Amino acid sequence: MNRAEHSRFRHSHDFVSDFTKGERRTRIVIAITGVMMVVEITTGLLSHSMALLADGWHMSTHVTAFLITAIAYYFMRRHSSSERYSFGTGKIGVLGGFASAVVLSVVALLMAGESVHRLFVPLAIHFNEAIGIAFVALTVNVVCALILKDAHHDSGHDHGGQDRHHSHQRDLNLQAAYLHVLADAFTTLLAIIALTSGKFFGWGWLDPVVGLVGSGVVFSWAYQLLRDTSGILVDRTPLSSDLPDEIRRAVESDGDSIVTDLHVWQVGAGKFAAIVSIVAHEPRPSDYYRALFRDHDELVHVTIETQHCQEAHETVTSS
Repeated sequence: MNRAEHSRFRHSHDFVSDFTKGERRTRIVIAITGVMMVVEITTGLLSHSMALLADGWHMSTHVTAFLITAIAYYFMRRHSSSERYSFGTGKIGVLGGFASAVVLSVVALLMAGESVHRLFVPLAIHFNEAIGIAFVALTVNVVCALILKDAHHDSGHDHGGQDRHHSHQRDLNLQAAYLHVLADAFTTLLAIIALTSGKFFGWGWLDPVVGLVGSGVVFSWAYQLLRDTSGILVDRTPLSSDLPDEIRRAVESDGDSIVTDLHVWQVGAGKFAAIVSIVAHEPRPSDYYRALFRDHDELVHVTIETQHCQEAHETVTSS
């Protein structure tokens, strides 16, 4: 086989979906959140306001998470055609989501620790100043959530109509950024409720209690994201997908072929690879088996291994 014929049988390993909208909107959110962070920290230093400083440094953790998201997008796009990545760069976005989930978990734990400390060592709260800051922060969070919402919504839908694999179509990198915004908005809303109650009813204890509740909710979101991303990073067979069973049924439908070994794993948002080992008395060409999966657009990389069974036909049983 000459070089021209060899290149005809090669195929691309660029399995990264079009995340242009998510990347562009993440950059906008970074700019808005970064400006708000600088304003709060600067104003807090000049006015000696601990409330402003605390919220400014808290917002810096979310800026860090957004930067992780943006960097992951950049590396996915830049190295999408690199031969150094055996199955493409789809997992870079998943790795970004995992890193952001770790940051979100740390934020939740810090919130819980500070809330417990405030329960036993309460501090005087400047309610008017704190409420004002909280409303400004909530406005920024709502704006950022609206910016990311449409891109996040689009990333969770398969426009090719493969609804059965909906849960695997999500851009987990963008979902991580979206969860950071929602977490900040949620905790800020709880803070406004607690601060307002403290101002008008004298319930100062409600502030740290609400902080504990908020930290629990944020940690549950982070845990779910950690679970989803870690499963993809370690090549876990997708439990919520029917794809492995459908592959097995398609291959064994001829009554002769038996799938003896099957590996299915996710290589990008809504994109899967598979290695299928088949034993048969009369093995078919690999193109025949590949044709059985042509309706599965999400199956982007398939390796077929066939073996000839020497035993009598009636002794073959499915394992």
